[in-house]
Amino acid sequence: MENSFEALITTYIENKVGISENFLSNDLANNLKQNLYTLNQNSQLSAAGIGNSEKLSYDGAIRSDSIYWLDKKNNNAFENEFFVQIEAFILYLNKSCYAGITGYEFHYSLYEAGDFYLKHLDQFKNNPSRKYSMITYLNSDWQESDGGELLIHQLNNNQKISPVQGKTIFFKSDELVHEVLVTQNTRMSITGWLKSD
Repeated sequence: MENSFEALITTYIENKVGISENFLSNDLANNLKQNLYTLNQNSQLSAAGIGNSEKLSYDGAIRSDSIYWLDKKNNNAFENEFFVQIEAFILYLNKSCYAGITGYEFHYSLYEAGDFYLKHLDQFKNNPSRKYSMITYLNSDWQESDGGELLIHQLNNNQKISPVQGKTIFFKSDELVHEVLVTQNTRMSITGWLKSD
């Protein structure tokens, strides 16, 4: 577990984008993916908005995915196992890097073929509590032709990351503009933020 944590932190320090190839076990990733499938089949996902609760809007020309917020109140065994992993990472991050993280929020994200999310920052202008963004992918057998890459914009060093199952990405929420390129296949992830309120 600590090896995947250290991989996220080390690669973040090197390139402003942390990457761990095995932050989640394959079993947990598969169980979370099945949970997302079930939620979608039961029409429990909602159109993703832009902005926070104080300034929320919906614009399919900017963002076209659907989401479902993870919550301990759901009492889902696999979501709770995911939260245990996130809390262990926060403890490790705060201890090793004095990050000062005090909370988190995560949601499932589902992109159908043709969906995308244009360039954006994750931190709200009217609320700076989001400190780090984390994305964990749930797509086995993902092919290059499926598209749907995360494109992170950096000066002279744009980075394109394929959404392969188990891979987790970590970066500062107020620092890197990024986008999700048009996907040609169903694309699933858990996306969220480590916060300091």
